[in-house]
Amino acid sequence: MEVLPILSTSSRIIEVQEKCTERALELLALPPDSPALLLDLGCGSGLSGEALTENGHHWVGMDISSSMLDVALEREVEGDMLLGDMGGGVPFRPGMFDGAISISAVQWLCYADTTAHRPAKRLYKLFMTLFASLARGSRAVFQFYPENDSQVELVVSQAMRAGFTGGLVVDFPNSSKAKKIYLVLMTGGAAALPTGLQVEGAAVGTQALYQRRERMKQVRGTRQPKRAWILQKKERRRKQGREVRPDTKYSGRKRSERF
Repeated sequence: MEVLPILSTSSRIIEVQEKCTERALELLALPPDSPALLLDLGCGSGLSGEALTENGHHWVGMDISSSMLDVALEREVEGDMLLGDMGGGVPFRPGMFDGAISISAVQWLCYADTTAHRPAKRLYKLFMTLFASLARGSRAVFQFYPENDSQVELVVSQAMRAGFTGGLVVDFPNSSKAKKIYLVLMTGGAAALPTGLQVEGAAVGTQALYQRRERMKQVRGTRQPKRAWILQKKERRRKQGREVRPDTKYSGRKRSERF
């Protein structure tokens, strides 16, 4: 399903995407102070990927929308990206990733966009190939918006059928606006699921998020000007042998909010 790139400029969407990505990282339970290679399924324009970069991780994104990936390239996000339909499986070598996240994407596989699409089959293909591409003992976290209980059951059942253990973590279940559903999948056998955030504990969770954001603001405040940072990043990519757009007088210039 194509999503208009202009949605990537909405401050509300950016804020929600950032919060969901931060929470997904918490649920991944990665080793502290250790950069990981993560897969971002349904990466879109790279909003979640930027949060991964800010937290010190490397990532590969996959999305079905070429227009959203074009926006990600325009925004010069740090991750590598692949155009592909996750319902057809993830084409990566076994054990490649230390974890995977997906923000607001997997629910679309519950619908049959063409007569050839079988939601259960496509979900199973996704989870089966994802299981293979994850290092043993790692996790995958899917934040999604199911339309009904049947979609929840469909997604969870196909993940378990593919070999994962785990289950649902629901944050703020009694709130119509703040409620978020996360499917936490594990590859290393059964383990206790994390506890969902509750309304009465919202102050604690909000404080933790606030402290993280303040730290990121401090880090951003120590960075060099945007143009110098972009030129340095391009030079680093050239040394890695990657294709990089030529430097121009427009490099690093603030862009219009419209694409």
